[in-house]
Amino acid sequence: MKTRLRNLREDNDLTQKDLSKMLNISQVAYSYYELNKRSIPLELLSKIADFYHTSVD
Repeated sequence: MKTRLRNLREDNDLTQKDLSKMLNISQVAYSYYELNKRSIPLELLSKIADFYHTSVD
């Protein structure tokens, strides 16, 4: 999961700060999700999938 999140973000030329602003969370929280240090809440995962026009599979 962590590499997928990072790859999607980098492929879209976004920083963690950009994405955290869009998701209305802190950059540190997003970093923890990307590093797999914290589980991503389903609602947030859904927002990320919608943003990237992909599924959560």
